[in-house]
Amino acid sequence: MEQFPALNIEFFDQHIAERLNLQVPPRILILYGSVRERSYSRFAAEEAGRLLTAMGAEVEFFNPSGLPLPDDAPDTHPKVTELHGLVRWCDGMVWSSPERHGTMSAVMKAQIDWIPLSEGAVRPSQGKTLAVMQVCGGSQSFNAVNQMRILGRWMRMFTIPNQSSIAKAWQEFDENGRMKPSSWYDRIVDVAEELFKITVLLKGQTGYLADRYSERKESYQELSSRVNQDKI
Repeated sequence: MEQFPALNIEFFDQHIAERLNLQVPPRILILYGSVRERSYSRFAAEEAGRLLTAMGAEVEFFNPSGLPLPDDAPDTHPKVTELHGLVRWCDGMVWSSPERHGTMSAVMKAQIDWIPLSEGAVRPSQGKTLAVMQVCGGSQSFNAVNQMRILGRWMRMFTIPNQSSIAKAWQEFDENGRMKPSSWYDRIVDVAEELFKITVLLKGQTGYLADRYSERKESYQELSSRVNQDKI
């Protein structure tokens, strides 16, 4: 496949959707943490997006350029409403960030901070799947992916076990931004496959999985209090 110069197509599973009796394709939102023209976190994200599309997913990217700092603009800002709409639309996400000063980039964190934990009775991120990836300028590190895992858990997302961290990322992409054949690329294929499989398995079940005793109890108590108040 010319679209995948680094992929050994003989071992690439293109029949996951068929095997899992997929009726509706999973919808995946991809966020990346750099606005540079030659952004390696975006290049890595695009590789994951191509693979997910080949597997049968619907994939959308959010361009963070122009997104204001959190709380520095109203929720009605066009870039904020675009991001919120994509979060509501998707079944799962990929977060791809460079590591800067031992942490995820500010561009990545700003996007995550703009994702609301709740919108009225709706929790936009709850029950969605998540894959995390990072690129490194030097030796391999896991600071950014570990931090993104914490955020995913806090936002009640199902973060898949697999992850990708690319060392010396500037050596791993050609002049066109395509990833060269390597074990780093193979890991992105692993991540994309696992995210696709888990998203399909959870699709349509997230409401049930996110149903909690404590919240049902609280809702009942609030209802009882309101009914009793009306009777006074």
